[in-house]
Amino acid sequence: MHILVTSLNYKSTPVEIREKFTFQEDMEQALSRLRQSKSILECVMVSTCNRTELYIVADQLHTGRYYTKLFLQEWFDVPKEDFSHYLQVREDEHAIEHLFRVACGLDSMVLGETQILGQVRQSFDMAREQGTTGTIFNHLFKEAVTLAKRAHSETAIGENAVSVSYAAVELGKQIFGGFQDKKVLVMGAGKMSELTAKHLTSSGVSDITVMNRTKEKAEELAAKFSGKSEDIQRLNTSLETSDILISSTGSKDYVLRKEDVRRQLKKRKGRPLFLVDIAVPRDLDPELAELDNVYLYDIDDLQGIVNANLEERRREAENIELMIEEALVSFSQWLDTLGVVPVITALRSKAAAVQEQTMESLERKLSSMTDREKKLIRKHMKSIINQMLRDPVTALKEIPEEENPEELLGYMTKVFGLDPYMDEADSPLTHDIQINKAEREWSIERRRTELAARQEKLVRTLIR
Repeated sequence: MHILVTSLNYKSTPVEIREKFTFQEDMEQALSRLRQSKSILECVMVSTCNRTELYIVADQLHTGRYYTKLFLQEWFDVPKEDFSHYLQVREDEHAIEHLFRVACGLDSMVLGETQILGQVRQSFDMAREQGTTGTIFNHLFKEAVTLAKRAHSETAIGENAVSVSYAAVELGKQIFGGFQDKKVLVMGAGKMSELTAKHLTSSGVSDITVMNRTKEKAEELAAKFSGKSEDIQRLNTSLETSDILISSTGSKDYVLRKEDVRRQLKKRKGRPLFLVDIAVPRDLDPELAELDNVYLYDIDDLQGIVNANLEERRREAENIELMIEEALVSFSQWLDTLGVVPVITALRSKAAAVQEQTMESLERKLSSMTDREKKLIRKHMKSIINQMLRDPVTALKEIPEEENPEELLGYMTKVFGLDPYMDEADSPLTHDIQINKAEREWSIERRRTELAARQEKLVRTLIR
């Protein structure tokens, strides 16, 4: 049994290739097709604008790789030669680690973003509904989602703005406290102005006015935010009532000077004015920052905030890396316990069969028993069996930690006479779970050593 992930992502694959491998409304059918492929036991697909990834459980590594690539070729009708060199294939421990990093936002273009967590969860839910997941992925993806939630709740990785447009909005929140009832004036209809306006509206702004030399573009941008367009010649007048100004006109000279705003300040009666200059060259006179209640930020100011915040996110990512290390060790240990599941199931099945046979014999010999007496005897028999099973089941769960687990499992099976009950408890998945066990044990020990070293390094950093 092996876990693999085959990925076409923004790091290795240009957009003109990625766009050929996006699922539209056909992911459910694609999941079923992939699951029917030879060697593939479970599968989940994660498809976003930045990545298309196929997670599979396969009975063999080489066949898993082969049939996954064959699926991509046939489903998207693209020759393997056109995409094979872009593929990133990770196996076993590296595939599990990759999923954890993706879910936590550590593999995203914007470090620490949370949107990918929802996408991973939706992908898993769809696969589970389609019946393409089983024991391994049902546990693994739940662990990944739980880990990512914990990472975002226990660290501050998502609290610092790492885009210029979002940084501008966060600054505005510090100035105004909130954006309800605030009026936004947008000069220019460029992409950065649009992005900043988008973040503002999502934060509560509902009153937006757009000014642009081209009237049609002003009207088009205003319509996106249910706003209105205004003649750019009315800029000074509009400043009297605006709270926020976003400027990106492409002008070669300042479109707003210190004296223009000074004349409007008396009419504003002390209300703060937040100016965001995203233009290069700058639209807004730097001397505007000297005026009382005027807060001016240009693109360099915002980029400086972004860089500082990104560095802070990287530090927070170190804490998440430690969480991922712990989760990897935990999942590897869980994998090892799967080898004992069939034996525990068989032991319980035999115990239940003995109980039922004994109860049937009692009912035949004591036909005068009332229903209440039968219920009482059955209850006490079940209690005796559970008490008798407690120690053997505990011992079975500890077997994966022993040096010779296969031998011990065989011994337990023989001692309790479980062979007749093993067929219904066993499966190819659990039967083969001991494959690469020695490698996993070595990996667990290596992970523990790395985790201890990184924790020590983190403590030393904090002390300094």
